[in-house]
Amino acid sequence: MPEKLGKLENILGYKFRDIALLERALTHRSWAVENLPGAADGEIRDAENESMEFVGDSVLGLVIAEELFVRHPKISEGDLTLMKHRLVSTTTLAELGKAIGLGEFVRFGRGEEKTGGRKKQALLANTLEAVIAAVFFDGGYIEARVFVKKVYADELKHATPESSLDYKTLLQETLQARKLAAPKYNLVKTEGLPHARTFSVEAIWSGGKTVGVGKSIKSAEMMAASKALEMIEPEDNGAGRSKKQTSQ
Repeated sequence: MPEKLGKLENILGYKFRDIALLERALTHRSWAVENLPGAADGEIRDAENESMEFVGDSVLGLVIAEELFVRHPKISEGDLTLMKHRLVSTTTLAELGKAIGLGEFVRFGRGEEKTGGRKKQALLANTLEAVIAAVFFDGGYIEARVFVKKVYADELKHATPESSLDYKTLLQETLQARKLAAPKYNLVKTEGLPHARTFSVEAIWSGGKTVGVGKSIKSAEMMAASKALEMIEPEDNGAGRSKKQTSQ
């Protein structure tokens, strides 16, 4: 493992002061359960990366929000939210994790290994979030921000509201591929003065419901569709990302 960790450090472009943080970030719960027989639940949690994913998700969200705000000072809150949601999505995280070969370094249990864990979108996304948390714990927010900006360099460079507005079509195509009916969108709430309205729209499909909020009905629909995709994609991979599956 030490040799592999050193190789990954070179790929990541970050040298850990405490290499154990990176090792934990790369440890799936299935590995901890199989290799720590008789360990208490607390000991299992201390060895695997699920709680690190939680922290990494928050750090990533802050860095991306900060970068989008600085790069696009004149873009509306609704458009910034749509761009951020795409950038921190399971799909984007998994693509970036795949690009750096992250799956090669994860420690899985035998069962997860046999079912193709290294290639599952949800697990790649989870692991990248855990690595972001490891950098944060090791070097602080500034180092984590530098790391995220480097990993997301191309994504941030090409992020636009227009490129983020494809969720409704993608959701419909995803459902059609599963022989399910197209989603329905309902306006559930309108708030604010006429010049500063906020709309809440729910997307309903066979198997779930999500709610999106935006400065226009269209942007609210797009956000609801994007959240729906976040719920559906992990189900396809046999692994949940519970923190992103909760309807709002």
